[in-house]
Amino acid sequence: MKSKLTWMLTPLLVLCMSFSFAQEKRISGIVTDQNGLPLPGVAVLVEGTTTGTQTDFDGNYTITARVGQILRYSYLGQKTVTRTVGAANTINVQMEDDAEALQEVVVQGYRNSTKEKSSIASVTINAETIENRPNASFVQTLSGQVAGLNITTSTGQPGAASNVNLRGVTSINGNTQPLYIIDGVPVDQSNFRSLNPQDIASVSVLKDAGATAIYGNRGANGVIVIKTRQGNYNTGLQVNYTGIMSFSNLQDNDYNLMDSQEQLTLEKQRGAGRGNLLTDEEIAAAPTFDWANFFFRTGLTQNHTLSLQSGSENFSQFTSFGYFDQEGILQDSNLKRFSIRNNTSGKSENEKFNYSTNLTINYSTSGEPNSIGSGAINRNYILGAYQSVPYITPDDYVDGAALLSPLLFSNTPLFLLDRLRTYTRKDEEVRLIGSFQAGYEILPNLSANLTMSADYQSTFLTRAEGPTSFNALLFGGAENPTSGFQQQISTRQFSYNQVTSLNYTNTWGKHSLDVGAYSEYFKAHLRSFGYFANGLNPKTFYPGDGAGLIPVFYDTNAGALLFPDNPTATIRNAGLFSIFSQADYDFDGRYGITGTIRRDASYRFAGSNRYANFFSVAGRWNIDNESWMENSFFDVLKLRASYGTSGNQNISGVGYFSAPDLTKNFFATGTGYGGNNSIFLSQIANTTLRWETVTQTNVGLDFELFNNRLRGSVDGYIKETSDLFQSTPVSAVNAVTQLDANTGDLKNTGVDLTLNYNILNGGEDGLNLVLNFVGNYNKQELSNLPSEDGELIGTGRNGGKLFEYFTIRYAGVNPANGNLLFLDADGNITENPDADTDRVWLDKNIFPDFNGSFGFNLDYKGFFLQTQFNYTVGVDRFDNDLNSFQNPDNIGQFRTSRDLLRAWTPDNRVTDIPSYDAFNRAAVGSTRFLRNADYIRLRFASIGYSFPAKYLEGTGLSRLRIFGNAENLFTITEWRGFDAEALSNASRLYPTPKTLSVGFELGF
Repeated sequence: MKSKLTWMLTPLLVLCMSFSFAQEKRISGIVTDQNGLPLPGVAVLVEGTTTGTQTDFDGNYTITARVGQILRYSYLGQKTVTRTVGAANTINVQMEDDAEALQEVVVQGYRNSTKEKSSIASVTINAETIENRPNASFVQTLSGQVAGLNITTSTGQPGAASNVNLRGVTSINGNTQPLYIIDGVPVDQSNFRSLNPQDIASVSVLKDAGATAIYGNRGANGVIVIKTRQGNYNTGLQVNYTGIMSFSNLQDNDYNLMDSQEQLTLEKQRGAGRGNLLTDEEIAAAPTFDWANFFFRTGLTQNHTLSLQSGSENFSQFTSFGYFDQEGILQDSNLKRFSIRNNTSGKSENEKFNYSTNLTINYSTSGEPNSIGSGAINRNYILGAYQSVPYITPDDYVDGAALLSPLLFSNTPLFLLDRLRTYTRKDEEVRLIGSFQAGYEILPNLSANLTMSADYQSTFLTRAEGPTSFNALLFGGAENPTSGFQQQISTRQFSYNQVTSLNYTNTWGKHSLDVGAYSEYFKAHLRSFGYFANGLNPKTFYPGDGAGLIPVFYDTNAGALLFPDNPTATIRNAGLFSIFSQADYDFDGRYGITGTIRRDASYRFAGSNRYANFFSVAGRWNIDNESWMENSFFDVLKLRASYGTSGNQNISGVGYFSAPDLTKNFFATGTGYGGNNSIFLSQIANTTLRWETVTQTNVGLDFELFNNRLRGSVDGYIKETSDLFQSTPVSAVNAVTQLDANTGDLKNTGVDLTLNYNILNGGEDGLNLVLNFVGNYNKQELSNLPSEDGELIGTGRNGGKLFEYFTIRYAGVNPANGNLLFLDADGNITENPDADTDRVWLDKNIFPDFNGSFGFNLDYKGFFLQTQFNYTVGVDRFDNDLNSFQNPDNIGQFRTSRDLLRAWTPDNRVTDIPSYDAFNRAAVGSTRFLRNADYIRLRFASIGYSFPAKYLEGTGLSRLRIFGNAENLFTITEWRGFDAEALSNASRLYPTPKTLSVGFELGF
């Protein structure tokens, strides 16, 4: 009976055991790092399945698996760990550092290296210093973060381009901006308003010839390589959201402008303007209206980004959705942007083939007031904000027709108020940037790689001036009720870039070698068309619509065509082709050498000069790896040196499509004798035109000491530009007196310095304080200028600075009579200088001698505080706004400064303001309004709190962070204007604002 029962139960027992082994169960545990601390964000995956999870902030995880299955634990910078599921329901794992993964990656042109093995001068800025800033363009965010990278913004227009110069200015008329590469795509440096900064993972700035020569004809001004965010393999779905609200306002000024009572009283004293017609009682009762508060406003900005990332064994993806809406502080200026990004990467099972795609689709619309910086009292809102008399208010406005008679300059704010209501300007842009990269391992040490990339921009501009506006009636005639204009321009630009390469790497003994052979093809096309229509019907007009357009007709009374329309169309093509090679050799981690050679062809030049060669050689000595350095207090000590050339084929400085045919003779049609159509010589060919070439020498030292608490680098460089593109005098036999040619040299000599010092290092739960310093010194020197005396007014002189000022020196006010005093060429005082003989070179220009930043990062138990102070030394600018405010000719028409109240009189002889009636007050240009524009500015400050994981348990959140930011909060400077940063001598500019932001980040 017993054996029979056993026989019957045995199959049942086997079935139960089989069911037990096949049944899934819950596995939990904690993952820690090599020090035993919990490690959040570790990807835990059941191999061979799509089942996966991540550890929380305390390193805990829970996953479902069957006995016998393998769990894989992976985390960036750690070695991958596997565990087999057994009978236990708890599996704890301790990770280990992956020494190779922990080495910092350095971007070196078309290849990457490690920090230890890099021989070039480059700096990489990570996402933490770029994200969550209120700037529409990420370029503004880089300001002050990289030694030698001088970024200035001369306008507060949302999304406007910045002036970017790396290690000085290398051209007179050519492009001076670095080359920008986004995920392998070379892009137009003048437009980043469509790129969402929240998508950026890192920005690498390549400085010396060792890094830039491989870019050949486009690397003369340095290279900025932008990498966007990517997903990770073996990672579950991660969702992150960031929301930011910003408030922007006009920066302060020190012009000390008059109120209505002061302005009207001065007008009465001078017998000019409205004040001359008012009694003292009426002057005392006049209102004071600040037009700066009317034309400027508090600009609101909202910025939202939602991102999703995930990854399986052989595929990963990152997707983001962005919405950005910014009001400029100036009326009618704004930017609204919608952006979508999708980045993917994948690999084959055997990992021989890998690929990645990067695609961003953006749509933006912006309003941008024009005529900014001009003296147009009927078009420039900045002029109205600064110079409008305060006793006129918006209540004085009726309509455009009422302003025609009498036509008074003092009504400037009303002209501009009318324009706000009747003028439209709108830019729409669709931009797509995409790339595809693939690599295949042909042999263990040999791989083939391909990068194809494209940049497509479609812009549509609409401008319209209403038919009942003041401007339309003024220029069309008050009797003409159908004045005004509408303009629309559509522009499409497409560029394609392809890089194909073979790469060989090998290591044997103490030797390693990396060699690459490349070819690059670039082609770009531009097409634009549009119209400018004169005459609009006020009954049917609507901006951008054609219903209000009036057909052209012949007026028999006037004997002329009325409302002629002007069509426009443009076709441009551009192309480049290059072949190049790079080799990198390392011996024992101590010595390394890198060589590059490149041959380029450009469409801009004649066949004889179409090709040019560029090269570089760079070497390093890792001194800290020497045996005799083992007990040194240096943790890292590396000496670098490089020498090489790069080129600038963008010689006119406007873009891909500028100056495409200066090597050809051209004729143009026009009106000739008797009003007949005629043909004229419009351009004389210069078949000898060629590239501007930059030759650069760099010596640098990287160091880390005191257990890596003090880190930094110092680089000295000499950067010489030859064959400068500029005008050269020629015989006037063909009615042309100047011809564009390559002549002259420009040298920039300087030093870059970067320092970081961990002054306090309290760990995760302690107080941490890091001090930062970034600095650059740069000196310019011109030579071989195309003139007999080696001087070109407006450009400079041999041995002097680029764009050095050449003018008469101002010496103050003559206390005897209130006239202006000047110095002649010999330094003698005079009231009557000669503009032809008494102007001198001042050894001053608008470019800084020193610039950079300093600040600190502080954190304590989740709280953090960061500051960045930017500084600039050696900038001299003409304050032409101050000139207007101190000009007595403006009394009765515009607002003036209280400075005029201390003007010279017989009873006030010792003063800096000349007599109102000084005979030589406007006789000559001088240094009277040349001012020092050095400054220290709190460029950025951030304060916030990151919630610890224990506070987020049970909330469904993996991350919660709140913060507040400030941009341009205050500036210490002698400059009296609204914005010391602007790299311009123009007046009535749109200043950059000061901005306060609040925001938060959520992770799921």
